[in-house]
Amino acid sequence: MSKKNKQMNNNTKHLITKINPKSPISEQYRILRTNIQFSGIDQTINSVVVSSIEPEAGKSMTAANLAVVYAQQGKKTLLIDADMRKPTAHYTFRLDNLMGLSNALVDGHRVTDVVAKSDVDNLDVLSCGPIPPNPSELLASNRFESFLKEAQGLYEMIIIDTPPLIAVTDARILVNLVDGTLLVARKDQSEYEQLEEAVEQIKQSADNLLGVVLNDVDKKEDDYYYYYS
Repeated sequence: MSKKNKQMNNNTKHLITKINPKSPISEQYRILRTNIQFSGIDQTINSVVVSSIEPEAGKSMTAANLAVVYAQQGKKTLLIDADMRKPTAHYTFRLDNLMGLSNALVDGHRVTDVVAKSDVDNLDVLSCGPIPPNPSELLASNRFESFLKEAQGLYEMIIIDTPPLIAVTDARILVNLVDGTLLVARKDQSEYEQLEEAVEQIKQSADNLLGVVLNDVDKKEDDYYYYYS
């Protein structure tokens, strides 16, 4: 099996909300969705950045599964793979990556020109596209802000997967453009000091932290995901 196919299989098998929507893990994602919805006291939460404090925390799978449960609720949902350094959405949803976010930002494509329909009802996916040499500059551009506003007019919920918050500036750029931010951490891997640093960065940027998703809390059965407001 090729490296690409191994990556596709590895990502797809963990899209538990699609494969087994009645599982306890899928229920945790629905609880996460509900908690996000109740977080919008003064405004409706229609766009969320999902980031982490380090690689391999499970942020991309969290973003993908969260997008699926929003779509299963009947909301027209868009998952944007804005991790233009290590993209995964095209593997997870078995899409090609020839056209995506980088094309839109470089060439000025409209949202409808670059999104792809997934095999989940109500869920569209915008893959990364060809990896650019300057992702931070593209995400900080006026063109991305305009692109996101266009998407917000077309979708009821937008989930944006970003690189780890501390490693590069990409996520910090995006938290200012969305309604809320989720941090993903992994039990026994994520350092508390780094988590505190990430929380402080979000407060300084937009002060829209919704909570922290902690992975691998219970390894007896599988990866579990918890939400802390």
